[in-house]
Amino acid sequence: MGKILSRKRAKIKIRKHISGTPERPRLTVYRSLNNIYAQIIDDTTGNTLVSLSSLSKEFPAESKPAKGKIEPGKMVGILLAKKAAEKNIKTVVFDRNGYRYHGRIKALADGAREGGLIF
Repeated sequence: MGKILSRKRAKIKIRKHISGTPERPRLTVYRSLNNIYAQIIDDTTGNTLVSLSSLSKEFPAESKPAKGKIEPGKMVGILLAKKAAEKNIKTVVFDRNGYRYHGRIKALADGAREGGLIF
């Protein structure tokens, strides 16, 4: 079984149990080879409430990685939490999207917690 198929199976198992509501939306993460993306989604309406990535204009250029990918993940988490606070989103449910809770995914989650999100 390949990595992609394994991740898709894990994603399906996670999404059976996790769903975003208006009171507690879902924070989902996507990780590409060089960048990281995060969205806060209300699954009842299917709307994306807040989104940010390491490619966004809001992401500071001085934070672009000179080395490593973990630090930009943490910065995305902090900035996403600030944008969520502007829209009065305080609590979320974390959807790791089939990825292991390790490295960049963990850094983004820690950054979001540091920024003020509760999950």
